[in-house]
Amino acid sequence: MKKSFSLSVFIFLIVTMMLSFSIDHHGLSLLDIQKAGAFRSRESRHPSVQLSNLLPLPTITGSDTRMSEPTPSPLQQQPSNIGNNDNANPLIQPNSIKGATSDEKISKQYIVVLKPSVSVKAESVAAEVKSKGADTIRIYNHAIKGFAIRVPNEHSLAAIENDPGVEFVEPDQKMTIFGQVVPTGVERVDGDPSSTIYRYGTGNVNTGIAIIDTGIDLTHPDLNVYRNTTFVPGTISGNDDNGHGTHVAGIAAAKNNNIGVVGIDPGARLWAVKVLDSAGSGDMSNIIAGIDYVTQHANEIGVANLSFGCECHSNALDTAIHNSVAAGITYVVAAGNSASNAINFSPANNPDVIAVSAIVDTDGKCGGLGPSTPFGNDDTFAKFSNYGPVVAMAAPGVNIYSTYKDGSYATLSGTSMAAPHVTGAAALYKATHIGASPSIVKQALISSGSTPSTVCDGKGYGYFSGEPGNTHEPLLDVRTLLDVRNY
Repeated sequence: MKKSFSLSVFIFLIVTMMLSFSIDHHGLSLLDIQKAGAFRSRESRHPSVQLSNLLPLPTITGSDTRMSEPTPSPLQQQPSNIGNNDNANPLIQPNSIKGATSDEKISKQYIVVLKPSVSVKAESVAAEVKSKGADTIRIYNHAIKGFAIRVPNEHSLAAIENDPGVEFVEPDQKMTIFGQVVPTGVERVDGDPSSTIYRYGTGNVNTGIAIIDTGIDLTHPDLNVYRNTTFVPGTISGNDDNGHGTHVAGIAAAKNNNIGVVGIDPGARLWAVKVLDSAGSGDMSNIIAGIDYVTQHANEIGVANLSFGCECHSNALDTAIHNSVAAGITYVVAAGNSASNAINFSPANNPDVIAVSAIVDTDGKCGGLGPSTPFGNDDTFAKFSNYGPVVAMAAPGVNIYSTYKDGSYATLSGTSMAAPHVTGAAALYKATHIGASPSIVKQALISSGSTPSTVCDGKGYGYFSGEPGNTHEPLLDVRTLLDVRNY
């Protein structure tokens, strides 16, 4: 009996040592495995950064499930930084969709962001993940390195999440335009043609503006569409089938040509980057593809306008914008139309962008003497506009007359209409301050805007009232920005 007992103990010890060696070989303890299991169950609700080393993945054959050592992929051949967070991306935080309905997340569709240490192209990695059962939707190489995928099941997703070259994986989700809550705006911010004639004379201003939106009417006589592309499935060009993007484009850059309307940066070269469909909705993965495209052309594009968003957070979108701004592109975004704190809305809550709220202006002048609207009295904060400390600028956003699809014109309201006023002004500033970084452009816009202490000059130079929270972001003023107030 003693011999039998001793032999059993000896066998138990040998097996334990073998198991311990096998686990240590992969860099995880039993406690780490338990933690990883708990973390994975939470991630299915709120995707977060995956930091654990690659465990051997189950290979399913018939009814058998066995553990097999996978063939090293291009990702697995990269040096691992596991356990060292010194170079962690400061933008990354737990993803969430506050107040989101289930259909705002796209079923079985995910965005994969690779670590900076991964040296191979995203295409190589995307090709490799097909072996894990995923279909590649988009490839990113400029604003971020990564790809968007569609997976058949949780097993395939886990195989990708646990790869040591993956920085994080998050669910793809929907974003929508902020316009059409149902043009004195250019006059109100002193952006009338005289401001630009002083510098340029009549005609077009030689700057590049990306309208990342529903597209732009490619043949509109009042717009200078230089390039166009689409990331919306089922479309073949950046032509606008909604009207929102064309309206935004006209506010920023309609030509000074004696027809229609004139924009803040008249005749600027417009890049129509279509990421939203005819209903004004788009997948996050397609929006990031648009930002990736714009970043690829950073030597030709100075400013990008994003007049859409959601009450959500996306690490992938934040990272893409952060890297695009680092490439030299200034991003102007709409604060949102929910009469809420913009800190909960993406991309307005991104620290690298210029988020813009909306005011009511009905006569092109300060002083509050114009007619009232359903969204507030003249020279007051628009009732629908989001607000808060993340908002950097204010601009007119009620009853704005601008270009529209099919060669027409329309009047719309929303922070979507406020943002392109600032976009046009940012492009004008960059045209006269060659090489100005996005941070310099942002500071110039903020420091030149009117404030509560500004005395109304009876024209466009003056402030507004009624903003919730008393954060008092400056109101755009183009003449002061370009230092032509006395002309």
